[in-house]
Amino acid sequence: MNLDRCSVNQMTVRQLGLPDLVAHCVRLGVPAVGLWREPVRAYGVEAAAALVRDAGLTVSTLCRGGFFTSAGWQEANRAAIDEAAALGTDTLVLVSGGLPTGSRDLAAARARIADGVAALAPYAGDHGVRLAIEPLHPMFAADRCAVSTLDQALDIAEGFPPEQVGVVVDTYHLWWDDRAPSAVARAAATGRIHSFQLADWTTPLPAGVLNGRAQLGTGSIDLTAWSKLLDDVGYTGPIEVELFNEELWSRDGAQLLEQTVKAFLTL
Repeated sequence: MNLDRCSVNQMTVRQLGLPDLVAHCVRLGVPAVGLWREPVRAYGVEAAAALVRDAGLTVSTLCRGGFFTSAGWQEANRAAIDEAAALGTDTLVLVSGGLPTGSRDLAAARARIADGVAALAPYAGDHGVRLAIEPLHPMFAADRCAVSTLDQALDIAEGFPPEQVGVVVDTYHLWWDDRAPSAVARAAATGRIHSFQLADWTTPLPAGVLNGRAQLGTGSIDLTAWSKLLDDVGYTGPIEVELFNEELWSRDGAQLLEQTVKAFLTL
């Protein structure tokens, strides 16, 4: 691959401040960044928008909204949509939330997530922002996301226009599922692939499995095959590298970003 569609998620090199991330992306020829709400709000939403825009970069996604099974989600998600619009991105990634406290009812949690998306979709559409439901690996179903497969995400998304609600295809979360390729085709058929994210899977997973996303090409996932799959179904949007890894975060950020770009180019 070349870098024309490459985006580097802010968390991949979280040791870099936003100005350094932007400057190094410009230096390396990376045209887009994926941003996270917490560091963006610390920097200032309007200031972040101006920094990225003035550098000639685009914002591929903002992460994250969701957590519909927790209290207070309405206000938080409307704020996230407002921030996405201010940053100039059309995609807000949703991590939908796990089981409510004391519950073991996954079906009820998914129904609650669908209700939350229904409540937000018109507001998002009015602001030019698409809600992108991200299915997470089943090991996160209890505490982070009861939506575990791409088909489950599409079952929710297809109740709304694609310009309001779609899905995230994330290799780290979906590579294990033999039904995922057909679900990718299903999503593409109605224009619902709103983000494509890359990370590799390494074993053994670290103790904090949330931070087990490995550098591209160092783990078990056939990332080249996944990239071809998305090409074959006609996806032409950004390809975002999103890594969470304590060992990677301990390295020099500029060097890690260079290594990440090199790994991306080999796919």
